[in-house]
Amino acid sequence: MRLRASGKGLVGVDITSATVKVIELKRAGSHYQVESYAVRPLREGAVIERRIRDMSAVVDALKRAVDHARPGSRNAAVAVPASAAITKTLTLPASLDDDEIEARIQIESDKHIPFPFSEVAFDFQRLGLNSRYGDQQDVLLVACRQQDVNQLTEAVTQAGLTPAAVDVETFAMERAFQELRHQLPSIEGEQDCVALVDIGATMNAFHVLREGRVTYSRDTVFGGRQLTDEIRNRYGLSLEEAGLAKKRGGLPDDYQRSVLDPFLDTLVQQVGRSLQLYYTAGRKQEVRRMILAGGTSVLPGLAERLAEESGMEVVIANPFRRMKVNPRIDVPTLAGDAPAMLTACGLAMRVGK
Repeated sequence: MRLRASGKGLVGVDITSATVKVIELKRAGSHYQVESYAVRPLREGAVIERRIRDMSAVVDALKRAVDHARPGSRNAAVAVPASAAITKTLTLPASLDDDEIEARIQIESDKHIPFPFSEVAFDFQRLGLNSRYGDQQDVLLVACRQQDVNQLTEAVTQAGLTPAAVDVETFAMERAFQELRHQLPSIEGEQDCVALVDIGATMNAFHVLREGRVTYSRDTVFGGRQLTDEIRNRYGLSLEEAGLAKKRGGLPDDYQRSVLDPFLDTLVQQVGRSLQLYYTAGRKQEVRRMILAGGTSVLPGLAERLAEESGMEVVIANPFRRMKVNPRIDVPTLAGDAPAMLTACGLAMRVGK
């Protein structure tokens, strides 16, 4: 699961239930440069709950995305969903080197991993000496089923790319947050505690990040597809027509009142419920700011409603705001897709590591 370093760019590949996204980043001094990117739709049912169900459909969409982006690098990074990964911080003797740590994990795998070790793909990272015991070190262990890794790398390979790294979506999002946090003015005297709400086609994920690390997460089965389905059913459109109408407008006069407003009301209530559960879980750090991500986050009026309901500053994510952009990329189009590109961006930010 480790990254093979490359002097070229790195292509982040994000495969969701509705789209395939690819983006290539290169280092540009202390910043990044967007070299190429593309977003292509996926057939409904090809990916369910972040698992590939129709490999041929996914590979076809990924090939079309790669053909459109024309990345200079073929090295790609993908991510398993957080729900498929096990992450644990182990405390081990500080004297152990990497080989010894790996051997120790294998020997004690039944303590940490709830499935047979022969089915496991794993990696680890030293975090430094333990804060309480100077002769111990903290080691971050990440493991998942090998079949989850194989499925993703197979899709990437069939699309003509070379798998260079398999990450976890949570880690990719944290990496992208390092760019997002620059969109938020700092609050003097307050710890950096931010809610990140990622609203996709079928799910919305509520995360709280403290000092750039996810400390709380909650997923809800509700997303933009529900709005698309309501448009389709009410106005007799195909799924594709409803999706285009949702983005471009041109719907009947009653759309705002009858369809969009009730959807936004439900979404705002769900975000409020997630925030309430965060505090109910005993979290004491107050969330003062909110970032919206995902394709549904750009719906007109959503950010304003959330700001009014929560009393927070609410911004829509754009991880590319500080990045240089290759002249062949249309910047307004990239900005429009940016809120949905967090995972792909975070994966491509591994370039040079």
